[in-house]
This record gives sequence, C-alpha cells and structure tokens, in this order.
Amino acid sequence: MTNTDQQKPDMFLFWGCFIALITTAFAFITRAFLINIDTLWPADFGLDKVQAQELFGAGIWPFAVSIILFSLIIDKIGYRVAMLFSFVCYAAYAFLAFTAYGIVNAAGLEGEALVAAQAKAFSFLKFGSIILGLGNGTVEAFINPVVATVFRREKTKWLNILHAGWPGGLVIGGILTILLGKQAESDWRILIYLIAIPAFIYLVMLLKAKFPVNERVASGTSYREMLAEFGVIGAAIAGFLIFKEIGNVFALPTWTIYTLLGVSVVAYGLYCKSLGRPLLIILCLIMMPLATTELGTDSAITGIMEEPMKEAGHHPLWVLIYTSAIMTVLRFFAGPVVRALTPLGLLAVCSILAIVGLYLLSFVQGMFVIFACATLYGIAKTYFWPTMLGVVSEQCPKGGALTLNAIAGIGMLTVGLVGGPLIGTIQEKTAQTSLEEKKPGVYTDISVEKTFILGKYNAINDEKVALLPTETQKEVNAITKQAKQGALAKVAIFPATMLLAYLLLLLYFRSKGGYKALDIVGH
Repeated sequence: MTNTDQQKPDMFLFWGCFIALITTAFAFITRAFLINIDTLWPADFGLDKVQAQELFGAGIWPFAVSIILFSLIIDKIGYRVAMLFSFVCYAAYAFLAFTAYGIVNAAGLEGEALVAAQAKAFSFLKFGSIILGLGNGTVEAFINPVVATVFRREKTKWLNILHAGWPGGLVIGGILTILLGKQAESDWRILIYLIAIPAFIYLVMLLKAKFPVNERVASGTSYREMLAEFGVIGAAIAGFLIFKEIGNVFALPTWTIYTLLGVSVVAYGLYCKSLGRPLLIILCLIMMPLATTELGTDSAITGIMEEPMKEAGHHPLWVLIYTSAIMTVLRFFAGPVVRALTPLGLLAVCSILAIVGLYLLSFVQGMFVIFACATLYGIAKTYFWPTMLGVVSEQCPKGGALTLNAIAGIGMLTVGLVGGPLIGTIQEKTAQTSLEEKKPGVYTDISVEKTFILGKYNAINDEKVALLPTETQKEVNAITKQAKQGALAKVAIFPATMLLAYLLLLLYFRSKGGYKALDIVGH
C-alpha cells in the first residue's frame, strides 16, 4: 500500500519490518556474546582468538554482500520472497548451531576424538554464521525500500524510526542475554532460541501482508534506468569492496579479484551506458567516512568505557545497552528534528557533535565523565546512517532498492576493509610515537610489521610485551592505553571530512532553491 492522499500508510507492514530488524540485532548480540565469553563457544569448541574472530567475521561480510546483490533482483522476485528467504536463513543457522552442539557434546569424547569433533563442529558454526549474515542482509534489503515506498513523503523520518529497531533490539537482546547468562553457561542453545522469538513474529506479520510496489516500478522507471542512476562509477566502488572482501575471505589471488571486478564493471557499463548520477556518487563517497565514524570507532570507545565499568563491578555489555538505548529513543523522535534542520542540516550538526565528542573522549578520565562524553558522541551518531539512507532515497528515487541498499552495503564493507583497520593503524602509530618518546628503544623490541589494504604498518605484539620485566610491562601498557585513547582526536578527521561535504551540499541545494525531496510517482 502506497502513501497517497487517498490511502493511509500500512502500519502493520511497518511494524513487521521493524521487528525483522530487531531480529538482526538479536542475532548480532547473541553471537557476540557466544563468541567472546570464554565459557561458551570458546570452551565448547576449543576456539582460540583467531578462530573466534573468524567466526565473527563470517557473520558480517555476507550481510554487506547480500544487501547489495539482493537489491539487483528484489523487484523481480518480490519483497515476500526476500522476507521468506531471510527467515529460512535464521532457521538454517539455528539447525547448524544445534548440530554443532550435538557433535561436541556426544558422550565419551576426549583427547584426539574431542579435538576432531571440535574441528568438525567449527565448520558447521562457520557455515551457519555465513548463512546468518545472508539472512541479516536480506532483511535490510527488503525493509529499506518497503518503508521508503510506504512513507515516500517522509522518508528520512520513517527510515530513522525503522532503524530504531537495530539499537532497540540490541537493548532488549542485551538485557535478555545478561539475564540468561548463567543458564547459557550450562546450555548456550537458549541464546539461539532468543532469535526465534522476533523471527517468528515478523514471519507471521509479513506472510500475508500486502507489500507495496516500489516507487521506481510504480513510476515506470525501467530497470536499465535504475542501474544508470548508480552507474559505472557506483558499480566500480561497490564491486571493488565486494570482490576485495570475498578475495580476503577465500584467499583469492589478486589477479583473480581484479579480473572479476573488471569483467563485472565492464558488463554493467555496457548495459546501463551511464557513469552514474554525480550526486549519488558523492553520497557514496561520504558514506565511507560516515560508516567509519559510526561503526569503526565503536570498539575503541567501548574499550575505553568497559574498563571503568568492570572496576565498578558492572557487566561490560551495559555499555552497548546504554548507547543503544540513547539511539533508540532519539530515532523515534527524528521527525521534528528533520523538519527543523533538513536532512543535510541534521547530518552537518551530527558531524559537529561527533568531532567534539571524539576530541573529548581522547583525554577525559573517570567513569561518569567518560559516559557523559560518550553520550554526546552517541547522540551524534544516532542519525548518521538512517538519515543518509533518507537523503539517497529522497534525491535518487529512480535508483529504487539498488541505490538505497547499495550505499548501506558500501558503508558496511568500508568499515570492515578500510575504516576499522585504518582507525587501528592510527591508534598503533600514536602508541608507537608515545612509546618512542617515553621509553626509547622498547618499541623496536615489542613490535611486528603487518599489512592491510592500504599497505604496511607496525603493531605492538602482546606476546613480546609479556616477555618484558613486570615493571616495564606495566609502564608499556599504561602508555599504550593512554596513547590509543588519545588517538581518538585524530579519528575526528572522519566527521570533519563529512562536515565539509555536508556544508558544500547545503550550499549546492541553496543555490537550487533549497533541499526538496524528489517525487517520481506524483499524484
């Protein structure tokens, strides 16, 4: 049902999409808990830190890939098929996780037999994590265009409310995970059952729902025109990130990655015959520092906040619950803020708050002061993601599901491939400079050279630090911790870049009479 003067928005459909997004949050929070708590998956499956992160990554990269690829076909197969596919993914993940549980909990396993069982079970968990990631990405692939179509006159407002489902799901899922912590230690399958609750609810709500015809289709805009909106440049950006990620996961040779990329982009260009809409390309580029600011800094800020939480005797998961609660509440009240500032004005203000928040977090100490600054930063990042989706949908409606979801996929892939590692590199470089100033000669003994997508860098090796005298270890750890916190001031370059871009876009739209959403359907 479309949002016209004669028809009211289908709120039942909206809340079904909202609960589907909550399911993805439940899947994320429970998996993070299972992977990172030593008494759960690490104990049952004998996981070391590398294997644990491998499992975590297996649930992330398919999300970004599937949200882009599904957007190419979702108007052909229909939103209901995509919804059903996502539910099947959740069911398959549960089945594979339960199978892995049965393998390692068989009677009489010990010694080599247990090691072999753990290796076999790990393959089930990894495959299940990939399927789960595909399911999460598919949810985003259908809920974003559905809500943008149902509320096509207030896209930014309702996309913000929709995306309150993610932090809201983290809050609910996080609290339930903490409450079930003791039971999970005796049987972690209870956390898998948690995902089934919202999954079955959205399945029932959306199974017979009347999904709307996407505004791109309703307007008569052809599939070729949709691809042309994204264009060769957009395809090259998304394609590079997709093939680079897949190449990293499956250890593909560099020539294979670039051959696949070249063939795909050339084929795309020959079909659509367009470089892409300039405004959309600019928004894709802005999405890279935006995603890095919102998601890439989370682990660093959470790390700063978790230590005083542990000292106060609180569960560190409350940090994530606290910041997610802020985002949930604020996103529900996005409408008046968007109307007062316009989407681009809101993004510019949030960029300023992010700069200030990151700068303050780079040096403040004490639990209450840290939480106050983190609150400021949390307010800033609340509106980044859904408001960018709103701008893309309002300014590039001919791109339909493709442009709306592709920019989200570009953001996710950027964080994993470039943004997160780049922030880590900034922190490592700051720690190196600080150690060389305060403890000359020590850094060379405790560092190792590593590489990532942008080249080589040096990093502190914990095993080498452990070989130092006890007093020196304490000094090195204290200096490193302070330096990595201080590096957040340099990370503010990302929201600073965004602020400049948004100010230029505001000037551009002012020259055209002001920011106005494009409507290709009309009355």
